[in-house]
Amino acid sequence: QVQVAESGGGLVQPGGSLRLSCTASGSIFSRYVMGWYRQAPGKQRELVAIIISGQWINYTDSVKGRFTISRDNAKNTVYLQMNSLKPEDTAIYYCNVKNNGMDYWGKGTLVTVSS
Repeated sequence: QVQVAESGGGLVQPGGSLRLSCTASGSIFSRYVMGWYRQAPGKQRELVAIIISGQWINYTDSVKGRFTISRDNAKNTVYLQMNSLKPEDTAIYYCNVKNNGMDYWGKGTLVTVSS
């Protein structure tokens, strides 16, 4: 069982920045596939960014050039730096861990982009 917890959400004005953090339990964190997903009201959950290792990273098109995913294996933490935020980025952001064919989710953190 992997415990996952997100933090860092909040209210930000359009054009602003936020950094989300996600910690996951386990001694083999470096092997986990880590991802950030989001779910806006009335919409399906979508993949935002995924990081398999320091070399393989992918983003959904709508956040390319604005969001950056990174990980610190020594701290069992993955980050999502979000810049140039837009109202359409408003959503609950979830951290996902994939390990040995299993998916583990955090409870989510709310990001609201509004003036």
